[in-house]
Amino acid sequence: MQTNFSLAQLADPDLAQSEKILRACVHCGFCTATCPTYVLLGDELDSPRGRIYLIQDMLEHPDHPVADALVRHVDRCLSCLSCMTTCPSGVHYMHLVDHARAMIEDRYTRAPLDRTLRRLLGWLLPRPAWFRLALVAALPLRGLARLLPGRLGALLALAPARVPSPAPDDRTKVFPAMGLARGRVALLAGCAQTVLAPEINAATIRLLNRHGIEVVIPDGSGCCGSLNHHLGQHDEALALVKADIAAWSRELETGGLDAIIVNASGCGTTIKDYGYMLREDPAWAERAARISALTRDITEYLATLGLARPVIATGQRVAYHSACSMQHGQQIRAQPRDLLAAAGFAVTEIPEGHLCCGSAGTYNLLQPALARGLRDRKLANIAAVAPAIVATGNIGCITQLATAATMPVVHTVELLDWATGGPKPAALL
Repeated sequence: MQTNFSLAQLADPDLAQSEKILRACVHCGFCTATCPTYVLLGDELDSPRGRIYLIQDMLEHPDHPVADALVRHVDRCLSCLSCMTTCPSGVHYMHLVDHARAMIEDRYTRAPLDRTLRRLLGWLLPRPAWFRLALVAALPLRGLARLLPGRLGALLALAPARVPSPAPDDRTKVFPAMGLARGRVALLAGCAQTVLAPEINAATIRLLNRHGIEVVIPDGSGCCGSLNHHLGQHDEALALVKADIAAWSRELETGGLDAIIVNASGCGTTIKDYGYMLREDPAWAERAARISALTRDITEYLATLGLARPVIATGQRVAYHSACSMQHGQQIRAQPRDLLAAAGFAVTEIPEGHLCCGSAGTYNLLQPALARGLRDRKLANIAAVAPAIVATGNIGCITQLATAATMPVVHTVELLDWATGGPKPAALL
């Protein structure tokens, strides 16, 4: 793609990087076939190629007002990154659309209700205590979800019927290895997941301990910054990113770490990008790159250890839903399936497995109609293979699919923990 940036513009390192990404695009259109919004809507501007044209125009003309059409079509992007898997030219769409979102946040004035909701989500979701209070307050209102239009109805529809109590495992502590110690890792405690499904962290800790791995949750680590980052809230995201880097760096220097374990693939994709996000910051660049290099998804790490022999006969037919952030963002595909098979489950593939389920962080709250369309398409494909259980590695996908699924939707690590000596997942009881 030909670009027209001035030398003064290219002095901005973020803009210079975006210019390289734009120039890599050859307009081939392969991305349109695997883009969820293009598949649903059939609009060129709701494909990666169409958005790239819009983003180029915005970046090349900083003196022009940001067009409503650009914001609408970029907002509809899920950042599923399926286009990056498909692209034969290696266009790094993720960095381009993240840059565009930050520019939109800086230069575009949203409608008051839209602006308020986005700021509220960016403030609330990374704060587990406040998020839990909000969910408790929503409990008596859940019955109104179908009666309320748009985003308000979506907010209530996604609220759980029961809010779990805070898990002690999410507080700062060390969980010693069982038997012969084989390693030491830090676990990302996370934010929304600790409120919605604290059992995921508990299963992760048990599973790692059983495999000889000591687990620590360092003081000061928490939200990875992903939710703010994809809302274009650059400063808020970097504050969370730096807090995590500082906490894990302290642990590296004192107790040592073999890896930083993440059990929410959306978070893992972002943490593995910390080095890029802070590449121009001399005070943080080296530490950020080190943290990114140490980060592993739980299945990615467990695959290097080898799964312990199952202690119960499982055998259930499991449809593995590969979250977009897992298969496209981190390029992790075989490990979760191989581990589930090793644990005794009959793993089956889902048709159109490359397409997003519609969760995508806050997407199902901000774009509820499109998110429901993608969810229903995903669930129809799941039903076609008639599984007893759906397994996935991302809390957003679990929450999204469970709102309408007819079979249990659980985290992959819960099934692996159960098969090797842990409790049966509550969703299967």
